[in-house]
Amino acid sequence: MKANGTSTSTSGAAGPSLKDILLTGLAPAIWGSTYLVTSQWLPPGQPLLSGVIRALPAGLAMLAFGRQLPRGGWWWRAAVLGVLNIGFFQAMLFIAAYRLPGGVAATVGAIQPLIVVVLAWAWLGARPRPAAWMAGAGGLLGVALLVLGPAARLDAVGVAAAAAGAVSMAVGTVLTRHWQPPVSPLVLTAWQLCAGGLFLLPFALVLEPLPGHFTLANWLGYAWLSVVGAGFSYALWFRGVGRMPSAAVAALGLLSPVSATVLGFLVLGQALTAVQAAGALLVLGSVWLGQRAAAPATVARAQTA
Repeated sequence: MKANGTSTSTSGAAGPSLKDILLTGLAPAIWGSTYLVTSQWLPPGQPLLSGVIRALPAGLAMLAFGRQLPRGGWWWRAAVLGVLNIGFFQAMLFIAAYRLPGGVAATVGAIQPLIVVVLAWAWLGARPRPAAWMAGAGGLLGVALLVLGPAARLDAVGVAAAAAGAVSMAVGTVLTRHWQPPVSPLVLTAWQLCAGGLFLLPFALVLEPLPGHFTLANWLGYAWLSVVGAGFSYALWFRGVGRMPSAAVAALGLLSPVSATVLGFLVLGQALTAVQAAGALLVLGSVWLGQRAAAPATVARAQTA
């Protein structure tokens, strides 16, 4: 297990490349638009249906384009990864979003990098450096400063959902790195989007009444979340998972609340305080530290020599 977990691509041998960091980081930056699109363009009270529409159409289209189905043990592995990274995660994400202010949900979700560090250590033998712990803790504090306001309210179910979603995607990220799927990021994304969407579909049909009609704004919102927020961004994310250490990928996930805050400021005219600005800088510094912690010790020493 450790041998598989510690094997890396050429880019991983010298630490994450700038190209891999930028492309992978683009995914959570796009995911930061989810709250804006959901609150402004989607019909209210449809968290599970929104998860299905976000995942399943994009997954089926990518599957038709890639023309490659899982083989052997990859049927159940793809199903497990799809539920962890897409289906269950999306359900918990939307439940938390409906029951908690965005700041509380984002702060709880920011525990994911720390969970990934622990799981990668336990399952992959990737012993974390002190910088990795510092990056995770700094990112959590930075997100709290960025989005957690004084009027934030707590809801036990919402907090539990946010935490469960963070754990689910953390486990999925580490398992994806450990199993090393023998397919392209596009095919892997297609498998997982289909599995996650099919997992959510019966729950959406049973637990949520279908809207009477969809407006043009609803269709545009779903198109963005499906094509860009799922198909394109998850392909970038899983590409990064296959090329970069798990902890480095998870640290990039902290860019999502930063993106959401910036979009709220630019599009909705929301205030941006000095404390929030300090939180954003702390998050960006933690992301940088997380990438540096992923570089081999010999490379890190060479850079500081």
